[in-house]
Amino acid sequence: MRPASDQAPTVPTVLSALDQVEPRVWKGAMPVQFLYTAGAAGERFFQTLKRKGVFVVTRCEECRLTYLPPRIYCERCFADLSETWREVAPVGKVHTHTLVHVDRQGRNAASPTLVAFVRIDGTDGGLVTRLLEIAPADVRIDMPVELVLAPKRRRRGTLDDIIGFRNRR
Repeated sequence: MRPASDQAPTVPTVLSALDQVEPRVWKGAMPVQFLYTAGAAGERFFQTLKRKGVFVVTRCEECRLTYLPPRIYCERCFADLSETWREVAPVGKVHTHTLVHVDRQGRNAASPTLVAFVRIDGTDGGLVTRLLEIAPADVRIDMPVELVLAPKRRRRGTLDDIIGFRNRR
């Protein structure tokens, strides 16, 4: 055992020293441009949705997980899932829901939006999406819902192709 004077500083001592440091600040503008991609799995998901109107998923047989959104590898065992693609119907059940009263800029919305996490049937995943044609008082956990897509001629292979989900008829 080392003598007390040779021991490393304790966490409270280090945090106390950090409190005495004045942070540096640089003012100015930094122009940033970026290009976001959905990756190989995301691109295949959106292109299939655009063309066929169905969801594609990947499946890890070892872990018994079906990924939606799809993955190229299993997040549990790191198995290669690039050859495990399959299609699933774009239907599911409401897992949870809320009523959103503010817009993306944090301002009060003109009218509230009903939003839910929908678990997609036959998968271990789901999507956060709008609920359409459903009154907030009528939403129920496990309510069966179906996808509402933009018309085929307007689809671009993006998240905007998904208008929302409505009560399954």
